[in-house]
Amino acid sequence: MKTTLEKVMSATKVAVSMDETLLLRLDKLVRTHSFRSRSQVIQQAVAEKIDRMDSSGLARKSAKLDRKFEQSLADEGLAECWS
Repeated sequence: MKTTLEKVMSATKVAVSMDETLLLRLDKLVRTHSFRSRSQVIQQAVAEKIDRMDSSGLARKSAKLDRKFEQSLADEGLAECWS
């Protein structure tokens, strides 16, 4: 499955304000050649955050399922396969 970053077709410029300390940490990543540019760091960070939020949303929805009911559906499906 592709990450959100891999799905990006083209880039649109945006202005971002951030704490100076955070900006210094971001620039260090670029200086140490971990990333090509500030934009790449920010794009990857945002993509990873969105992917985590999407995953945790699925986990929250799954947690709301009635386990006994879901198990009964699974058991019923297996019973039909074996009959």
